[in-house]
Amino acid sequence: MGKRTLLATAGVSAAAALLAAAPAFAAGAGAGSVLTYGSAGGTAVATGDVLTAALAPGAKAVIATTSGGSTGITCTSSTFTASVTGNPAAPGTATESVTDHTFGGCTTNVLGATGVQSITVGNLPFASTATSAGALDVAAGSAGPITTTLKLNTVLGSITCVYTSTGLSGTTSNTGNTITFANQHFAKTTGSGLCPSNGYFSATYGPVQDTSVSGSPSVFVN
Repeated sequence: MGKRTLLATAGVSAAAALLAAAPAFAAGAGAGSVLTYGSAGGTAVATGDVLTAALAPGAKAVIATTSGGSTGITCTSSTFTASVTGNPAAPGTATESVTDHTFGGCTTNVLGATGVQSITVGNLPFASTATSAGALDVAAGSAGPITTTLKLNTVLGSITCVYTSTGLSGTTSNTGNTITFANQHFAKTTGSGLCPSNGYFSATYGPVQDTSVSGSPSVFVN
């Protein structure tokens, strides 16, 4: 049952997360910007552009009950959407607003759980930043902490677990234009005693694409 809690955490983390990924590709104008599309050092991503990414090929979103553990929830699909709010000259820090983060195709190996109804990320939008050095951070927005609500089916009926985090940290790579989150922690704030106390979210998203540009080119961090 503790594993369900992890799932909720994943959603949050990911929303954020997923969220974090978006910031790694913030907007701006002019050559030599932190975020570019087409190639490293290519055309600057414009402020207001919408960036999206699904799980990288072969990747899964995992929410474990312990850091690096194998018990919890695994999702075969997850996507995030963010808009660029700032894209200065490189080296520098780009900024974004994460507006959506979703999860699907989730299963659990938690004892007593029979299925995952849904994972919902709340308190959007989240604020995120991406640096030329490859660091990506997602922080709570004005609506409150990064929140994920997990609804699971169990042998005792349906349960709801809510998890929160004040921030997430990830890394970006121009190899595959990816964003990676590893063992990002979420704590349970409300829910049944069957909900685990903590959740650890891991996932790799990519390629991150600028959907505001024709052909949705991949985004690079410079």
